[in-house]
Amino acid sequence: MANPEAIREQLNALRQAYAEQLPGKIREIEEGWRRLDHGPWDPKEFLVFHRQVHGLAGSGATFGFPAVSEKARALDDLLKTLPGDKGPPRPEIVTRIFEGLGGLKEAAGASPVVAAILPPPPTTGRDDHLVFLVARDHALTESLTAQLGHFGYAVRAFADAASLGEAIDRERPGALIADLPAPPQDREVLEGVTELQKIPGRRMPVVFTASRDDLATRFAAVRAGGSGYFPRPVDISSLIDQLELLMSHYSLEPYRILIVDDEEPTAERFKAVVEEAGMAARVVTDPRQISGPLVEFRPDLILMDIYMPGCNGLELAAVIRQQEAFVGIPIVFLSSETDIGRQLGALRLGGDDFLTKPIAEDRLVASLTARAQRARVLRSFMVRDSLTGVLNHSRLKAQLQIEVARSRRQGRRLAYAMIDIDKFKEVNDRHGHPTGDRVILSLSRLLQNRLRKTDIIGRYGGDEFAVILPDADGPTALKVLAEICDGFSHIRHVSERGEFSATFSGGVAILTEAGDAGSLNEAADRALYEAKNQGRNRVVLAP
Repeated sequence: MANPEAIREQLNALRQAYAEQLPGKIREIEEGWRRLDHGPWDPKEFLVFHRQVHGLAGSGATFGFPAVSEKARALDDLLKTLPGDKGPPRPEIVTRIFEGLGGLKEAAGASPVVAAILPPPPTTGRDDHLVFLVARDHALTESLTAQLGHFGYAVRAFADAASLGEAIDRERPGALIADLPAPPQDREVLEGVTELQKIPGRRMPVVFTASRDDLATRFAAVRAGGSGYFPRPVDISSLIDQLELLMSHYSLEPYRILIVDDEEPTAERFKAVVEEAGMAARVVTDPRQISGPLVEFRPDLILMDIYMPGCNGLELAAVIRQQEAFVGIPIVFLSSETDIGRQLGALRLGGDDFLTKPIAEDRLVASLTARAQRARVLRSFMVRDSLTGVLNHSRLKAQLQIEVARSRRQGRRLAYAMIDIDKFKEVNDRHGHPTGDRVILSLSRLLQNRLRKTDIIGRYGGDEFAVILPDADGPTALKVLAEICDGFSHIRHVSERGEFSATFSGGVAILTEAGDAGSLNEAADRALYEAKNQGRNRVVLAP
């Protein structure tokens, strides 16, 4: 008969051995994902990564680590939904994978045995507003540091690439800018960046600047892992565009799903499913109370039941479609109704899709994601200015009315600003329209980087912009825009005729008790012209 004491000792020894191996397994999984995230997408490497996670999901609980198995299984289920051979996953899924890895490491660290073995977590994560700069040219370092600073970037400067490694281990920048000096000194920089990119934990987007623009140097920059190349003098607006393009997928806003269902437990379940998939969700259980969430939550998609007391889904869809601001929001009906005729009738009355309860969670998520993604892309074409990416004129006017209504309802302050580039015709005449477009784009980028995420920016027309600042008073809005005005005047633009700077004038108005969107716009416009009359390159607050 087996000795129970000996069996317990054997199990404890196995558990101890597994605990000692666990940190290495997790580090291997982390490194596998870093290679996928920072390098070219490799389907075979993704398969290896998925197998490692799957293996941990099965072994953790077996050896007495149920929390590890639970976290690994959740990550495993997420990875099963990804077609690894179709390229990298969507940005919101990337975020969930990072969160899953963090939860896995946290679960393993909860064990006293493992906690003593696992390395401490990094004190800082990736900072998309931090840029590392390698440059020997002191004047270039000063210029780029100042220019990037106007757009809200912090710059850490290094004289050579050799000192980058330890700095990256301390804080993780969003990107690296490396300047290539004249040969043969450029070889040292290229080799340093190449070696840096070989270490998964130190990889990052790289942009090169150089004093020359020959094909051989561009090839060398690409081989060193460069994603961008800018001959000197560097056009700052183009550099900002490149940096934002390289880092934009980390900051993509999750899709917003508004769930309308009078059965609260059902609605909350769907909300949990949607949020688990990386989307944001809000529940409305009384369809007659949908007006507030429509304005405040700004959903990308509405998931709606048909049969609800007081107001059915078909009537509600018709009411939503009558309002111009919401006519483009996809409406997906989710109901136990199986009659095809009634389902088609629901689609004719304003629905975009009809899903039948009960529905598998993965199918629900896939359907909502596809429609929300398509709707956001189409809406961006309809409401965004093609040059700058901010709201176009018509959408800006509609959004101002929405924000005025929101401020009235919530009893909150609202500021509104009009901005116009000074003597812009002279810029076009002297430097050409393509350069003028870059100046407009530069101002757009500056506004987007320096204002809050809740502020709304639109291109009013030509070289004129407008900004809606919710929950801001006049003096605060004036101070913020005056700082942006000063920053814009120090940005150096590049054309064939040399470097130059531009300025703008602005007018700020606040919503009064008796005011509306029209009067707010007129007051800001009058303040703008007052700024022009006072000498330009300034912002004036309307009385």
